[in-house]
Amino acid sequence: MSPIRLSLLGLAALSVAACASVEPAGPLPTDASAPQPLAGHDWFGATDEGMAHLTYGRAESDDVWLTLSCAAGSGRLALTQYTGPDDGTRIALESGGETESWPATREPDEMNGGVYLTAQADADTPVFQRFRRVGWLAAYGDGWREAMVVQPGSAPRVERFFAACG
Repeated sequence: MSPIRLSLLGLAALSVAACASVEPAGPLPTDASAPQPLAGHDWFGATDEGMAHLTYGRAESDDVWLTLSCAAGSGRLALTQYTGPDDGTRIALESGGETESWPATREPDEMNGGVYLTAQADADTPVFQRFRRVGWLAAYGDGWREAMVVQPGSAPRVERFFAACG
């Protein structure tokens, strides 16, 4: 595994663990058609050395599905999706009717037997702007879709991340 991918994995795990104790703020508006949060999973944010990270997964574990990272104020995101061994070469995301996909680089995840998909995106892409408003983002591929929903009270983490990215 390359040092960059290892660093990304470490940062993702660090951000999930580091923010597990953030106090919840106000809830997002509810929508009966929106996906529901998955018990034990949430979006966690962290900043270190001029970088901001937003990771979806289980707190204090290596159960990480997606990480968004950026250099503060850059307006550009690095996307890292942790996936199974047979998934494609694109990261595809959806939120509230907005969809986008990006060509991704594949690298083996030797620790978990899957792959990392990495891609670059603009922070102001409509799917991310919708995510900021509705509180959920779904990753999808051929025959599968996994919703990553903010737990009640955790929405400010998402907003802080995008505010930091610029």
